Amino acid sequence: MARIIVVEDEADLRDDLVEYLDRCGFEVEGASRGAELDRLLEAGPADVIVLDINLPDEDGFSVARRVRASCSAAIIMLTARSGLIDRVIGLELGADVYLVKPVDFREVEAQIKALMRRMQKGAAPHPAAEPSAGMPVPAAGPTSAPAHAPADSRKVWVFDDIEWRIQPPTGSAVPLTATEYKFLSLLVAAPGEAVSRQDISVTLTGRDWDPYSRSIDSLVRRLRIKVEERSGCALPVQAVHGVGYAFVGPVVTSAVEDSAD
Repeated sequence: MARIIVVEDEADLRDDLVEYLDRCGFEVEGASRGAELDRLLEAGPADVIVLDINLPDEDGFSVARRVRASCSAAIIMLTARSGLIDRVIGLELGADVYLVKPVDFREVEAQIKALMRRMQKGAAPHPAAEPSAGMPVPAAGPTSAPAHAPADSRKVWVFDDIEWRIQPPTGSAVPLTATEYKFLSLLVAAPGEAVSRQDISVTLTGRDWDPYSRSIDSLVRRLRIKVEERSGCALPVQAVHGVGYAFVGPVVTSAVEDSAD
């Protein structure tokens, strides 16, 4: 059963939403502020957090940033702020969905169910050996190929480092955020080789990797979902146990692609 935490300082709205989601079959708990959310997360992980922005002790943007760095829960921002800037900030900080009050509880339910389906689909583990950092990763199926192997151009991914997009072999190109672009830049620079979590963390945040942080895994999960939803292709980014991540499909950068034309 999915565990949902509703963080909302308006008691009536919080209680009504908790009661509604409980009737929908979820395990639901309510919190009125960021500190209460922290205590609930210490007691156990959540699958989805429904988060208000206007909280008495800490604004929801700050909470979202902190939560995203420490756990892999999906975040639904539920707020009265409808401005474009607020939406962009919320999504850039890691929110998966941004809903504006007043909202029908049925829409919240539908978004939670959609997020659960995406997470279950995107969380399927890829079998992997445990090589040392920088060692080649074994091929992971028919779409994978060693970095040195000639690839059928119809099966090649194109990393566009000018327009900040990833183009799958079929389907539409997927635009990338700055964080997604930096992450994929590391991996496609050495396809088939594992990039350590330490190197990823330093590149993305300028800080050493925190073994207790799930921010990198959350980034990969969201990126996999985004690429598959928009293009219909599974992103060939593979977790390498004990090391980090690798891009295991044939890939070229836009510069190489252009020079080949």
